[in-house]
Amino acid sequence: MTKTVQDVMTSKPITVNPKTLLTEAIKILASNKISGMPVVNDGGKLVGVISETDLMWRETGVEPPPYFMFLDSIIYLENPARYEKEIHKALGQIVEDVMTKKSITISPNEALPKAAHLMMEKKIRRLIVVDDNGLVIGILTRGDIIRSMANI
Repeated sequence: MTKTVQDVMTSKPITVNPKTLLTEAIKILASNKISGMPVVNDGGKLVGVISETDLMWRETGVEPPPYFMFLDSIIYLENPARYEKEIHKALGQIVEDVMTKKSITISPNEALPKAAHLMMEKKIRRLIVVDDNGLVIGILTRGDIIRSMANI
């Protein structure tokens, strides 16, 4: 019998609220040795994910887009809107400022091989498990799948 997401997922994952201070979210990630977590509203519905990738802007900084000057005009060679988004993330103070709003979710009843394929296809480290009402009930990580393979 094929395992399902529910058989392997971590139930009741650690979550944060969009208004959680970024410093607190960073401490939660570090102290629990996790690379990301769901962001939920007061009703427990998923509104995003915050991960190490979202936080790296604080340390790496942001480079302005390449440009050149022509007749007292600045001509950008890349979209300056991307730069503004990166600046916003680098200067963010709360989770909502830096989180990834579009999250890939999965049902607890989905077959584990399908979940693994989705993670590989999308190049993601985690899937947020939601019930039929959109409430976060678990998280499935690559580590969960590997431990399942090892029967741990």
